[in-house]
Amino acid sequence: MAFWHWILDHWVVVGTYGFLALDMALRIVGIIVVPRNRRPGSALAWLLAIMVFPIIGFPLYLLLGKAELPRKRRAKQAVVNRLMRVRAQGIPDSELDEDVPSWLQSAVRLNRELGAFPLTGNNSADLEIDYDSSIARMAADIRTARESVHVLFYIMVLDEVTEDLFAALTEAAGRGVTVRVLYDHWGSLSHFRHYRAMRRCFDAHGIEHYPMMPIKPFSDGAFQRPDLRNHRKMVIVDGQTGWMGSQNMIAAHYNKRANIRRGLHWQETMARLHGPIVSELNLLFATDWFYESGEMLPDEEVVRSPRDTSGTYECQLVPSGPGFVAENNLVLFNQLFYSATRRIVAVSPYFVPDESMLAALTTAARRGVEVELFVSEIGDQFLVYHAQRSYYTALLEAGVKIWLYRAPTILHAKHVTIDDSVTVVGSSNMDIRSFLLQMECSLMIGGTDFMEKMHEVEEVYRSRSRVLTLKEWRQQPWYQSLLDNTCRLASAVV
Repeated sequence: MAFWHWILDHWVVVGTYGFLALDMALRIVGIIVVPRNRRPGSALAWLLAIMVFPIIGFPLYLLLGKAELPRKRRAKQAVVNRLMRVRAQGIPDSELDEDVPSWLQSAVRLNRELGAFPLTGNNSADLEIDYDSSIARMAADIRTARESVHVLFYIMVLDEVTEDLFAALTEAAGRGVTVRVLYDHWGSLSHFRHYRAMRRCFDAHGIEHYPMMPIKPFSDGAFQRPDLRNHRKMVIVDGQTGWMGSQNMIAAHYNKRANIRRGLHWQETMARLHGPIVSELNLLFATDWFYESGEMLPDEEVVRSPRDTSGTYECQLVPSGPGFVAENNLVLFNQLFYSATRRIVAVSPYFVPDESMLAALTTAARRGVEVELFVSEIGDQFLVYHAQRSYYTALLEAGVKIWLYRAPTILHAKHVTIDDSVTVVGSSNMDIRSFLLQMECSLMIGGTDFMEKMHEVEEVYRSRSRVLTLKEWRQQPWYQSLLDNTCRLASAVV
């Protein structure tokens, strides 16, 4: 009792020394724990946060410092990965032509090792860059369904623009088609009114649906950081027609008053696919379905014999995310950038590369490769937009041509073309979040005819963009540069 009375009598001194002891302990523990298996830039950013504000920085590190799934989810993902490899054996392999570059053959082998999916031939693919038309065409495909419709979107809500697609889904369910829907929990929930309308629609028509990566921090036996998300976008009809790319299932202005007031709307690129590659999309959906529902879809429903094999494109799906050992999308992009000999065109709404990607692009430009980067003139995410701008000096000095897609449009498309050999299109941004924290889906496509289609899209983008010159960039105010670099430092805290 005397001891407690002494503490109460001297609580200011005790509190001060206790705070200093905790402060020092957190700094020491941070130095020991933070650098383990982490990029140097990320480790330094976290250590800076902990050293400056240890009482705030260390709890934030515990909350957001590990880009991995909790133990039970990792075990489930391991099952998913094994399942993917076994079932992918039922998809026929295709051989590249003898005249393709050796580096492309190497990329195919690398992708097979990273993501399990083989290269498939006899595929056909079309591109759709009109926002409303892509939704209308997806709805039309769903209305042809006879057996199954599988839908997965990062953001999916019921609003005035998407209501026709929802009508197609409910019509399909009404005539006995099996309809399964997945949507990212946070990505969709953040548009609450329309999210709630979507769920009511599905429940009213008996459509089975699940939120992906639900925000239940301790539901899997350990804390799961809330910003691990499923960012994929896919539609598969009867295992025969597939859609994938960058577009979410929401109005082009995202139903935000500020966007409507500013006239902001999103520009997307979606690919419509036929052939054996659709089974790879269906298999990826099935793994995500098992991940969220616990239901293992039967092989005969997932891997289907394609009815249309008239196409000439070789395609390979590359999934990525925190459940994989490697950063599959980053590894693929870097492999292609270092292999390019003539030309690289990269389109990404959020360009916040790690050191390896920045080196790959600037090195390519310095060795004579024509490198073009398309980004938006304005941003919809303050931190990412300003972090992205901090890389412009290094890129411009290396000779990279930066195209700014004119306001008020947000260029949200995500694709890359390398020489005249290969295209990669999908959901993955070129930023650290897409490399480490988000489940993504990229598609590598070979074929001269498809490259011509993609070059046509690039020409449309050039007509709507302006070139940023190094002279113009160096004239920006000093405080803008300070803000950009400060946001760049914050973006490294992953």
